[in-house]
Amino acid sequence: MIDFHTHILPGMDDGCKSVAESLWMLRQEQQQGVDTVVLTPHYYPWENSPEEFLARRSRAWEALRQQLPEDAPQLFLGAEVHYFDGIGSSPQVQQLRISGTDLLLLEMPFSRWTQRMVEDLLECAAAPDIQVVLAHAERYFSLQPKAIWPRLRSSGIWMQANVSFFSSWKTRYQAMRMLQRGEIQFLGSDCHRQHWRAPNWDTLPPKIAGNIRITRHLEPARETVQA
Repeated sequence: MIDFHTHILPGMDDGCKSVAESLWMLRQEQQQGVDTVVLTPHYYPWENSPEEFLARRSRAWEALRQQLPEDAPQLFLGAEVHYFDGIGSSPQVQQLRISGTDLLLLEMPFSRWTQRMVEDLLECAAAPDIQVVLAHAERYFSLQPKAIWPRLRSSGIWMQANVSFFSSWKTRYQAMRMLQRGEIQFLGSDCHRQHWRAPNWDTLPPKIAGNIRITRHLEPARETVQA
């Protein structure tokens, strides 16, 4: 399985604070059946430029890489990019795609999106070298009009859902229906720390976990790069 959304890279955000904690998290991922992990620290445009963020990420990756065991999961470097005005026409977002792919994990605001935001999102999705993936898409459902989702899907935007969407009895039926209809392309734990939002793949009911494991949408994206 692929954990497409994590905050395991040490010292980058509100996720892991040390290499030791990152290694513990990766061991938990493996024990729960995950063999590929995408490292997606938060990118906030008001805190860092893409160049500053990538320099910080490179240092964090090097610190982790030096202590990775030989049997560590396959790792991708990426980012959870927070929406900013003008993202659709910004050439800088290309630098924040997941390594070796055209995938951009995008976190939208937790509010009713304006028409400007939607147009910006669609413009970003229309770029020939970017495949937009909405981070934890289920968090936006109650905030937006229902008509927006077919429009986004028809524009080629993909959805990443959190494990909790499937493990909660309140939402698991909706989650499975969406997965079966091809409306969810990736799953992620959105894990942060050892004692706060640890990897939670073991919370999936066995029947659901079995269906997820064989879903073609969870195959690795494009080219695998561990750097």
